[in-house]
Amino acid sequence: MSEQDPAQPAAPSAPPASPVPPPQKRLNAPATIAIAVIGITGVLLILYAWRLWPFSSAVERTDNAYVHGRVTLVSPRVDGYVTAVPVQDFMPVRAGQLLAQIDDHIYRQHVDQAQASLDSARASLANFEQAKRSRQAAIDSQHAQLASAEAQLKRATADMRRADALIADGSISTREHDQTAAAFEQAKASVQQARAALEVGRQDLKTTEVGRSSLSAAVESAEAQLKLAQINLQNTRIVAPESGRLSEVSVRVGQYVSPGSQLMYLVPPHPWVIANFKEAQTAHMHPGQQARILVDALGGATIWGTVERLSPATGSQFSVLKPDNATGNFVKIAQRIPVRIKIDDGQQLAARLSPGMSVVVHVDTATEADDAGHRTAP
Repeated sequence: MSEQDPAQPAAPSAPPASPVPPPQKRLNAPATIAIAVIGITGVLLILYAWRLWPFSSAVERTDNAYVHGRVTLVSPRVDGYVTAVPVQDFMPVRAGQLLAQIDDHIYRQHVDQAQASLDSARASLANFEQAKRSRQAAIDSQHAQLASAEAQLKRATADMRRADALIADGSISTREHDQTAAAFEQAKASVQQARAALEVGRQDLKTTEVGRSSLSAAVESAEAQLKLAQINLQNTRIVAPESGRLSEVSVRVGQYVSPGSQLMYLVPPHPWVIANFKEAQTAHMHPGQQARILVDALGGATIWGTVERLSPATGSQFSVLKPDNATGNFVKIAQRIPVRIKIDDGQQLAARLSPGMSVVVHVDTATEADDAGHRTAP
């Protein structure tokens, strides 16, 4: 190869080649369909979650629902040592059945003591009645004495008038006149004495009658003490207030119990459901509508019920610490309104419902109720 002459100009260089764009990837039809399906599915899920068209329905659902019942705390009314517990955990019991027995020896003595006090008060009242009759008899005798004294005074007055007439013409002596005058004065004194004795008798009778109120009050007080002692004796028997099933029995024989002590719980039959719906869900909800209850503890079995009542306020209004919404960072939160649902009769599975169970409730707001409470079509 010959060397290039430096005097000759250099040959122009070739222009740089332009960059070639990468080939575009075209989506095939299956991928496009899959993306479209995923997008449509997502939109449908959102519409379903928010219950928007076409998934809007007259049936309102909530899983914030629980079974409730009248759970009764069984506790004694008197204190003492437990001598018998004839029941066991979770037993069915009848109304009036003995649940526990408290030692009643002291309470029986209280009854005997109160009975003796009542007998004494009644005897005192009976003595008063006898004393009253005696005072009345004394008054009757004093009335007779007064009548006799007045008769004597009447005769002495007549004798005195005759003596005054006879002394004037000298038919009687002054001595006889003086004797008649003395008899007249004595008769007047006897009348005054009889009247005074009658007044004393009347005052004694009034005093006796005043004492009767006190004795009657003593009898009533003794009767009240006897009834109280009998009630306390009766309360040594702790019985079931109504039929139902027991919880765990925590009391034991020999245990000392006092009024208010927790011995056991009694769960009567006929439970109900409290379903907490969002406030917007209760717009068309009212008593008498049909409710479908799915019970978790029964494998999702269905039990039918009826809307009985709606709460007059949301659950937050009944809380101890009420929310303060008068702040700058307020966020609107849908409140819950408790709805009480009655379990329909004639369902065998309803007997297995227990307070505290979780359930899922569906309420058909399209159903209506007539005046008799029967559900009818809208």
